[in-house]
Amino acid sequence: MLKKIFGTFGTRVLNAICNFVTLWFGTHYLGAEAWGVGGIVILDVSILLIGVEFLAGSGLIYFTPRKSYRTLFKISYIWSAIIVAVYALAIYLCSFIPNIGDKFIPEGYKTLVLLLVFIYSLHNFNLATMLGKERVGTNNILFIIQFMTQMFSMLFYIFVLDIRDANAFVYSFLTGYTVGYLCGLTQIWPYLKEKGNDSMRETIREMFKFGSIIQLSTLVSTLNRRLSLFIIKGFWGDAKVGVYNAATQVSEAPKMIGQSIAMVQFSKISNLTDNELAAKITTQLLKTAVVLTAICLFIVCIIPTSVYSWLFTANFAEMRVVMIALAPGVVFMAANMVFCHYFSGVNMPKHNLYGALVGLAVTVPSLYLLIPPFGMVGAGISASLTHFATILYQWIVFKRINNISAKELLVTKEDVKMLVSEIKSLIIK
Repeated sequence: MLKKIFGTFGTRVLNAICNFVTLWFGTHYLGAEAWGVGGIVILDVSILLIGVEFLAGSGLIYFTPRKSYRTLFKISYIWSAIIVAVYALAIYLCSFIPNIGDKFIPEGYKTLVLLLVFIYSLHNFNLATMLGKERVGTNNILFIIQFMTQMFSMLFYIFVLDIRDANAFVYSFLTGYTVGYLCGLTQIWPYLKEKGNDSMRETIREMFKFGSIIQLSTLVSTLNRRLSLFIIKGFWGDAKVGVYNAATQVSEAPKMIGQSIAMVQFSKISNLTDNELAAKITTQLLKTAVVLTAICLFIVCIIPTSVYSWLFTANFAEMRVVMIALAPGVVFMAANMVFCHYFSGVNMPKHNLYGALVGLAVTVPSLYLLIPPFGMVGAGISASLTHFATILYQWIVFKRINNISAKELLVTKEDVKMLVSEIKSLIIK
């Protein structure tokens, strides 16, 4: 499992480097306002994807070892097409209501948003089912193809086609998703030839019950972030949204540690039947994710403001103070990802939803209390409070279910020795 974690972490590091390159060119050649618009478009895509992922989301990881691949394929593709068609109809109807549609999706990006949602849903099917098959390496390769294509295509749009607005950023995502999806088709094709078909109706019922809870929790978590951008935009406009979005991207780079660990954890736990072993694995990975994320964030936060101004221009000088406010929340987010994948892996995703709702209960009042006097820093503090409230709830439930004491969360010499030993064995191999 450690080998898979390191492979996934290496993939996330490469992704972070590509994101940094993209951010640098975006801030220098597109500007804060265009970067803000692009960030809102991608966030809107993530919100709309929640509807698709009720049946065709991360729940596929759980169901891939348990259901016919053909059945999952048919359900996911049909559902994705239906949901995107419903979105298209809703957007069309909203066009008859003045000033409604453009408040959610920036003007001129409605068709692109729908296309991004559809292509990504198909690409995500490939990624999720590879994890369900415990083919973590293949998942990583497809992900690398996606984000590398995004980075190089954005540079192509900027310097070859001379596109100097948010389109360069948005088009790059569309290109990356498309190429990643087409490459993924070559990997899932053998599974489609396998015999066996489960009942579509029964499978849909099970997937919807499982996926609805996961996606409702995702929706609530996404709304937490969307609210902060909406309020910042209302007070200071798209340029400040661009600065906050850039600060979020840099500060959340260390969360790739938690993402790497949680992804392998979910793939492993979904194929287990021993809940005690699942809890033991989760506790070990939780400590590793939190400690390593905290160390990385400390390094990111001590970098002087002048460095960020030099890297991203003076318009983004406020990034560092916002990142410091966001830092505790990113550490809590690492713990949240491990807890979320544990609850999903043992078929108890309702606790992810309840945790997200606890976070939302903190988000709403804290945003309105902190953003007016403290601006983007207030939004960062609000995000940290939200993530803390969420993991506090998850920890209480995890502790009760598995009869685990808080002392077991402390990092011991045995934990360090075990990690060092596994790393040495991995290097020797």
